[in-house]
Amino acid sequence: MATRGLDHWADITVVVLYFICVLIVGMWTVFRRNRNDVNSYFLAGRNISWWPVGASLFSSNIGSEHFVGLAGTGAAAGIAMISYEWFSMPLVLLLGWFFLPVYISAGVYTLPEYMEKRFGGYRIRIYLSVLALILYIITKLAVSIFAGALFIQLALGWDMYLSIVALLGVTAIYTILGGLAAVIYTDTFQTGVMTIGALALVGISFNKIGGYNNLQRLYMEAVPSVREPNSTCGLPRDDAFHIFRDPITGDNPWPGLLLQSSIGCLWYWCCDQVIVQRTLAAKNLSHAKGGSIMAGYLKLLPIFLMIFPGMISRALFPDEVACVDPDICREVCDNPAGCSNIAYPKLVLELLPFGVRGLLMAVMLSAIMSSLTSIFNSSSTIFTMDLWRRARPRATQRELLIVGRIFIVILCGISIAWIPLVRSSQGGQLFNYIQSIQGYLGTPIGALFVLGVFWKRMNEQGAFWGIIIGHMCGVIRMALDFAYPAPECGDPETRPPVLLRVHYTYFGSIMIVVTSAAIIIISLATRPQEEEELVGVTWWTRMKPEDKGDHSTDSDTEQAKDNRPASNGVQIAEPDDGNERTVGCAKRACNFVCGMPDDSSGATSPSTDETQTRRFLKENKRWSTVLNINAAIGLIVTAFLYGFYR
Repeated sequence: MATRGLDHWADITVVVLYFICVLIVGMWTVFRRNRNDVNSYFLAGRNISWWPVGASLFSSNIGSEHFVGLAGTGAAAGIAMISYEWFSMPLVLLLGWFFLPVYISAGVYTLPEYMEKRFGGYRIRIYLSVLALILYIITKLAVSIFAGALFIQLALGWDMYLSIVALLGVTAIYTILGGLAAVIYTDTFQTGVMTIGALALVGISFNKIGGYNNLQRLYMEAVPSVREPNSTCGLPRDDAFHIFRDPITGDNPWPGLLLQSSIGCLWYWCCDQVIVQRTLAAKNLSHAKGGSIMAGYLKLLPIFLMIFPGMISRALFPDEVACVDPDICREVCDNPAGCSNIAYPKLVLELLPFGVRGLLMAVMLSAIMSSLTSIFNSSSTIFTMDLWRRARPRATQRELLIVGRIFIVILCGISIAWIPLVRSSQGGQLFNYIQSIQGYLGTPIGALFVLGVFWKRMNEQGAFWGIIIGHMCGVIRMALDFAYPAPECGDPETRPPVLLRVHYTYFGSIMIVVTSAAIIIISLATRPQEEEELVGVTWWTRMKPEDKGDHSTDSDTEQAKDNRPASNGVQIAEPDDGNERTVGCAKRACNFVCGMPDDSSGATSPSTDETQTRRFLKENKRWSTVLNINAAIGLIVTAFLYGFYR
């Protein structure tokens, strides 16, 4: 059996080579692409091919929490949670086929910006921008740091501060310098590392346990030797290998699970900046659709890459992974609530030979770094384009680029400051906390965007007050969850009926209904928007070849006065004087390294070049047919998997 920790020269060599390769890819991207304007830095110049788009969609979504949390869920309760992964296929197709054309025709950088263009008011843009930043900081950063730190601590025995600071340092270098292009291309490299490394573990672990049939048998027999007598604590679930579970008593009742993993997660795949920003960077709509299809197919893999390895880990190490005695669990993983979260790292460190363990360490580092870079870049885009530009509407292009980079540094500091909370939190409680916040605050956003894109009668009053009402319901339920946590196995049930009898997946569906009803009622009771205000911002009025004119917001129109267009379609402010300024060699070199323009002229408004928009939305009929066929095949494969594991 392999010794614990990565102290063999082969493993260390693999990890070092991984870091070198990531830096090479990142810096190659930094110095080969134009980074000195807003369009290029935040949207990669809208020149990314379909396969980096698809790889970045997958890598941005798959983080260290999947390898730790999803594998741990598989070890503890079986495969039901894979529904959240498989329903990504139809949702990401909805993004490419229906939502993205509207975002492009609106000419936006961010999703809160789309809301302002759709309804005209700025309060909903500010509200959604602040909400997005809060969610990114307290959920996505927290979960990535927690899961990654857990793996690194088990594998290397490093101090948590040292390991996280090292990761943040490497990711910050190419994210700050290269912008979205560097993030997308390093994500593509890391997707390859994650897939190859995880498949290697799958092959070795299935060979160790004797195949799928043996897994089914041994998993059902994986009971810890120390547990409460005459109780179900520590016993595997009878329905562990099924997705569809009892609609009333199941841990994940199948109607609620399907509704929450589909409609409830629509906000994440179609309305979240981290995901949508990758498709906005595509060369054209066909490349965006191709990337969506690729991401959808990759999202079918987590059952093999994460859940089955987690279940194998429980079958091989039931006393550690499936422990239920608080004292034993505290000894094994320093968490009396349970040790299912160590399922994946335990499998890596105890099963794999030297060298391959280093490869799986690189897989985990890829997951951590790809998540962090995506969060950093998207948060920087939202802060710079939605909040800073609102405070300083005449900000130059150089100023916006500097602010975007400084905000990433601030996020790094927040990430480091978060570590003490992560260290003092129990793993299970932290993951429940993260899921609650994302579900209760994210689900109503899906209803907001669906109605905004497809219902022309919706107005600003309905949108703003509808999302406020939806979030009030979510916050109340979340407060009740925290006030009345689920009892430990064997303890009496003390939760009120609204928590005990209304599963959180059902409550998510209720929130969608409440939010939609509030939006519809308030919109119908107030003045509708004029037809000309809707051009380019809904599915029914999206940009057409014969459309003319600039449909930017009033603030953007004011900024664009007396400006000249840049070659990339972004408005560039004229310098204060007509004389060309001389830039010294040292400053020019510094500007090149940092990706800054040599003067203070700059883009302060998104691209409103309708020729560029029409070019993006125009599709070749032959390739459109190929994409539609592949999308249909992806949906059929997804349906087959649901039927097989029902």
